[in-house]
Amino acid sequence: MKHGKKYNEAAKLVDRAAQYEPAEAISIVKKTANAKFDETVELHVRTGCDGRHADQQIRGAVVLPNGTGKTVRVLVFAKGTKLDEAQAAGADFVGGEELIPKIQNDGWFDFDVVVATPDMMGVVGRLGKVLGPKGLMPNPKAGTVTMDVTKAINDIKAGKIEYRLDKANIIHVPVGKASFTEQQLQENFDALMAAIVKAKPAVLKGQYLKSMTLACTMGPGVKVSTAKF
Repeated sequence: MKHGKKYNEAAKLVDRAAQYEPAEAISIVKKTANAKFDETVELHVRTGCDGRHADQQIRGAVVLPNGTGKTVRVLVFAKGTKLDEAQAAGADFVGGEELIPKIQNDGWFDFDVVVATPDMMGVVGRLGKVLGPKGLMPNPKAGTVTMDVTKAINDIKAGKIEYRLDKANIIHVPVGKASFTEQQLQENFDALMAAIVKAKPAVLKGQYLKSMTLACTMGPGVKVSTAKF
């Protein structure tokens, strides 16, 4: 794979064979961010889990102390007083059954997170085939199926992110933006890792965290030592 000049310059800052302590990795990643936009700093954690087994699945959510640096658009499926509550809490879109054809037939996806009250899950379930593959399906474990729509919206707007295993048993999560200070990224990283470590399946034998890499959107990966976790 051929990389551009900026990527190659950035890659010179990274020792491919080294595993860096988190603080040093964050410092290097910030230096490799040289795109014309504010790049997202992402963490990729390869786990020893086998997601094909339900008891080794990892899924949860955590509020990053310094937010994600991006504006998140929230869609809430609710009815009755919960519609007004969601609107008052700052949801970008609220509605019910009438939104189904708009998403299903018109391909409307102007939202980043979907929240639903439990009594709306029968309706939302009909969107499983389109929301599921995009990772947008509300889920009680992630706090997005709830009667407390105010808390759900506030948490999401404050920087709540979801973490889960992909098909290769890797967790991919944003840690913040390249414009954040090293301390802000470190605080977000620590909050994320605390949640991921806590989510270790009880049945797992062998190594839980196999490898970790930090990278900004357009930059090279920087390996992070898993020793302290």
